[in-house]
Amino acid sequence: MDIAVTPPWALRNAPAMDAEQFQLWQTLLEERTGMTLPAERKSFLETSLSTRMRELGLEDYQTYYAQLVTGASESRAMEWSILVDRLTVQETGFFRHPGSFALVKAFSRDFARRHAGGGTLNAWSVGCSTGEEAYSLAMVINECFAGARDKLFYGITGTDISLPTLARARRGVFPLRRVNRVAPALRERYFQHYDAQHLQVIATLRERVCFAHLNVLDLDQAPMENLDLIFCQNMLIYFRRWRKRQIVNRLAARLAPGGVLVLGPGEITDWQNDNLEREVYPDTLAFRRRV
Repeated sequence: MDIAVTPPWALRNAPAMDAEQFQLWQTLLEERTGMTLPAERKSFLETSLSTRMRELGLEDYQTYYAQLVTGASESRAMEWSILVDRLTVQETGFFRHPGSFALVKAFSRDFARRHAGGGTLNAWSVGCSTGEEAYSLAMVINECFAGARDKLFYGITGTDISLPTLARARRGVFPLRRVNRVAPALRERYFQHYDAQHLQVIATLRERVCFAHLNVLDLDQAPMENLDLIFCQNMLIYFRRWRKRQIVNRLAARLAPGGVLVLGPGEITDWQNDNLEREVYPDTLAFRRRV
């Protein structure tokens, strides 16, 4: 029988990071992603970095930092993509905030009524992570358009900063424990067997969702415009107050007249935009662009 041998480095604790090093990494993360890392998350940063450093055979934070900042451009970009995937919190789920999806359902039904002769609803899932949010939107809209599929169409774009995460989203393969949170009728219609532990979103629904790489700091360069629905939840909490306002203002500018921006309840306060009005709906934070 073979005996598994644990490499010596796997037994080591994460090396301690001094205040100067922590500030360097905080600054790098905020400059490149906009996300802030408070002092209480220092141990999370140490653990995440040291895990990756062990995989690369690196001994100290400074060497890894230098590799990310001054290494060859192609390898530097690839390594940064891997690290961002480790550092971004990919906490998501299908229909995670029921109130917001109830609003999406009401909006989609109203859209169908207003475009009885035909039309296309364009939606954007910002910070889509592994795709549960985007596919949830697709299921809701598809159900609302079921009676007029020859006239009503929709497309959803999901964007995220993490390339590995986007790759998982495109596959649309999810563990049973996650899919079990979906209502049985929707699960029956929109998922198929993948293996003993996973289900996959059916191809016809996956075809309605496009996933693309986007750093929210580059929203002004994003090609999306005249959107009917923008869904952005559980992302703004990682940014400074001024950055939140900047992001939301840029999202608001991408809405079509009558379009709706859905945010996470409590994620931004004391914000207003002259082109938007508050959408009154229970247990939601949403705004509609004035017509």
